[in-house]
Amino acid sequence: MNFTEPLLRGHLVKRYKRFLADIMLENDTLITAHCPNSGAMQGLTDPGTPVWVSQSSSPSRKLPYTWQMAEVNGTFVGMNTSNPNELVEEAIYSGIINELQGYETLKREVAYGKNSRIDILLKYPSENLTYVEVKNVHLKRGNRAAFPSSVTARGAKHMRELTEMVREGHKAYIVYVVQRNDCEGFEIAKDIDPVYSEETLKALKNGVEALVYACEVNPTRITISHPLNFAL
Repeated sequence: MNFTEPLLRGHLVKRYKRFLADIMLENDTLITAHCPNSGAMQGLTDPGTPVWVSQSSSPSRKLPYTWQMAEVNGTFVGMNTSNPNELVEEAIYSGIINELQGYETLKREVAYGKNSRIDILLKYPSENLTYVEVKNVHLKRGNRAAFPSSVTARGAKHMRELTEMVREGHKAYIVYVVQRNDCEGFEIAKDIDPVYSEETLKALKNGVEALVYACEVNPTRITISHPLNFAL
């Protein structure tokens, strides 16, 4: 995923009201940017953290700037939760995600379950449908990436619905996209959300498959690069 315009560098002043961030750009302009991440964002919100924002020219946008990434201990970390769906679609088309090849059609945001929409729906010639739910991961604890970073009732619901798709004879995947490249593995943060952890383990035992992929992240582009081991 290439950024259409160069990102602007600055330093975080503060994040507040979940979706807002005050940032001082390198030209000493103080801006308020949209924060496209409703999670706790542990380790990314310390005042003074180097950050990068994109700028939109759309006149309809109330906030033209969007916070895209931060730099922590020399590592670029993508935190925009709207990027992973596009990253996974690109990685499927380019053959990077080996487990999701050979499909006839790929559709995005298809209604399913109870008032939900699946991120990616794949149809194969000789199989039923394959449901692919995508999750953004930015949290690192020790040498492992971890999800979730805050309680996610919606995430637990998704795991139950993926399990139901397997019961109906389809395939289902949960794909964790780690928007950083400094992790040696992945784990569920069960201390942060025990319910999500329980629902995930149930889903995996009942046929839902989990994939974890790390990314190469820099202010020019973000790409899915390699798989990570899932430590159950």
